[in-house]
Amino acid sequence: MPTSPKEQRFLASLQKDILEFFELNDYRSYSINQIHKAFAIRDRKTKELYADLVQKLVIENRLIRQSDGNYRFDNESFQIEGRVDHVNARFAFVIPDDGSKDVWVATADLMNAKDGDRVRVQARRPSEKKKNDRPEGEVIEILERKSFEIVGVIQVTPHYSFLIPDSKKIYEDIYIPKTKTLQANHLDKVIVEVTRWGTPGKKAEGRVIKILGKAGENETEMHSILAEFGLPYEFPEMVELAAEAISTEISKEEIKKRKDLRKILSFTIDPKDAKDFDDAISYQKLANGNTEIGVHIADVSHYVKPGSILDQEAFRRATSVYLVDRVVPMLPEKLSNGLCSLRPHEDKLTFSTLLEFDPNGIIVKEWFGRTVIHSDRRFAYEEAQVLIENEGEEIDAYEPVIKDLNRIAKKLRDHRFKHGSVNFETVEVKFELDENGTPLAVFPRERKDAHKLIEEFMLMANKKVAEYVHELKKTEPRNTMVYRVHEAPDPEKLRVFSAFAKKFGYQVSTEPKQVSQSFNALMENVEGKAEEHVLQSLAVRTMSKARYSTDAIGHFGLAFPFYSHFTSPIRRYPDVMTHRLLQLYLDKGASPERAPLEIQCKHCSDREKLAADAERASVKYKQVEYMSLHEPQVFDGIITGVTEFGIFVEIGETSCEGLVRMVDLNDDYYDLDKENYRIVGKSNGRVFSFGDAVKVKVRDTNLAKRTIDLELIGMKSGGDRFGNNRIRRREGRPANVIPRGKDRRNNIGRKRR
Repeated sequence: MPTSPKEQRFLASLQKDILEFFELNDYRSYSINQIHKAFAIRDRKTKELYADLVQKLVIENRLIRQSDGNYRFDNESFQIEGRVDHVNARFAFVIPDDGSKDVWVATADLMNAKDGDRVRVQARRPSEKKKNDRPEGEVIEILERKSFEIVGVIQVTPHYSFLIPDSKKIYEDIYIPKTKTLQANHLDKVIVEVTRWGTPGKKAEGRVIKILGKAGENETEMHSILAEFGLPYEFPEMVELAAEAISTEISKEEIKKRKDLRKILSFTIDPKDAKDFDDAISYQKLANGNTEIGVHIADVSHYVKPGSILDQEAFRRATSVYLVDRVVPMLPEKLSNGLCSLRPHEDKLTFSTLLEFDPNGIIVKEWFGRTVIHSDRRFAYEEAQVLIENEGEEIDAYEPVIKDLNRIAKKLRDHRFKHGSVNFETVEVKFELDENGTPLAVFPRERKDAHKLIEEFMLMANKKVAEYVHELKKTEPRNTMVYRVHEAPDPEKLRVFSAFAKKFGYQVSTEPKQVSQSFNALMENVEGKAEEHVLQSLAVRTMSKARYSTDAIGHFGLAFPFYSHFTSPIRRYPDVMTHRLLQLYLDKGASPERAPLEIQCKHCSDREKLAADAERASVKYKQVEYMSLHEPQVFDGIITGVTEFGIFVEIGETSCEGLVRMVDLNDDYYDLDKENYRIVGKSNGRVFSFGDAVKVKVRDTNLAKRTIDLELIGMKSGGDRFGNNRIRRREGRPANVIPRGKDRRNNIGRKRR
């Protein structure tokens, strides 16, 4: 064995040479003697060394030793590193870091890795006989645990306790010794720190580190969702003290450094229950007949200095989290709801984009910089919408301003779609809650012109800031900037979606330059039709996920070559980074290195995903809670997914999604037709397809797992109990008769299972 790093590097180099030799000659096999001749090895010790290295490559599954004793390159096996996605109790997928194909891994081969862990996998390419092209493998090393803390319900017995995890992707409970429970009560929600991970035949062990409260109580459940996704719900004391120490006064010296816009008409438009206002709009008519519109953003970077304790905490969080009943802010309340909130009738420090529009809505001039503003009024979206829709006598002095802003916003929107922006309107749900957080009603959140007005000016400000920084330096490398990027859809996903849309009679182009126009045409054609929701939701799933990066690769969904996030620094850390970089370049500063900022971008993208997952979990919890509080009734729904274990149905009235389990479809045994997004009755030929309208009733709700089990009552179109959707069988065999003999026995046995 080598005793020094130098010897280790030497042997690693020899091993690499041997492997490259086999890889270059992967069409044939070699004996040990042939290897010695190929490398011109003559002395005994070196021959033994090469033999040992060859054997090591065999152990590492990089060479194969054949039955005749010869060796050949293993071009079917490979190793990858990635994260575990434990989709069900039987198997998981490992998502490779390099973006290659997911690797299928049986649960028994996970080495007890959990969902979200980073692992190294020994994988094998699929044989030509297999229908799918997904490689399979086994975990050979756990590189990094996602977390050592797990949230769940504790079950207490006289001699020991165990944790039932909340996460639907952790399938084993955790043993807790009697002395490690913090005296938690039976069925309390707790956070457990894993002290020993499980091994085959032995459970993982842990200790309770925090008691969240009684399971089922609103405060407990919201805190447990945050804990489940590793998100904080309170600030460290030092961070709160640092925020409290900031002066609320704006000095005359600070105002002198900025463009003073306090006399220009400014206002905010936000949700009626909003507490922080991080953007405002200003409006003034110029002497030349043009209109100057300002987008003013809270100057968080003035108060949060790089490297400070406030900055470190903001970066750690990276984003505010919006649960159903609360906001968990990125910044302490003194900043988010006070100093940096553009409240009416108060002077505020801002970072602004001033855009001059000609009468046709074309931008002819732009300016960026630090400002001070004074918001004259706060509008709720509903109030602004009333002014937009009013067609009679003027009811508000702001009405002409709001209407003109809406006119310009529509021109910006039309221009955006004309140049390839994709028009997706995803449905969001809103809850009416009582004082205890109990859901009284759930309904879709409406998006009207007032929402779109603000959205268009924010999009334009983000776009203009990104373009300005990119064009400041004309030669490569360009100035470093934090971009919001969005790649074009994966060609394979696009092909699958195009084939599915074709079944409904729609054409979706897979040509890169025609994709966005094709998607927009599809959304326009399906509007108001039965298949609208199905095709829209599938189209969204086809899209790539937006992320942060220092690479200016553009934003496919918006069709912007350069796009940044500038408009929400109260709730997004990348916007704070953008403000700092923009000011650096306005001050003629040198461009910083990209690598450290790229690491920060990756962190912010990861935290954004966690926050989105937590937000969805809170919505799902309230949906399940709402459905659990109502007497069983028949709902109209749409099939939104088909799997081997059941069909997912979204109830139109509440936007709640539940599962009709395959075992509950007891009129027949159903096979999954994955390619056609449907299940088919083996004997009766009944078909349930993605997008079918059905009638369902709630069978059961599980708040702990945030799931709804549904019972299928019938097809919305009427007909027999399950409608008339059938596949025609061959003449001579009735469709509703189970065949006799072996087939019949197998069918019944499978149905029972």
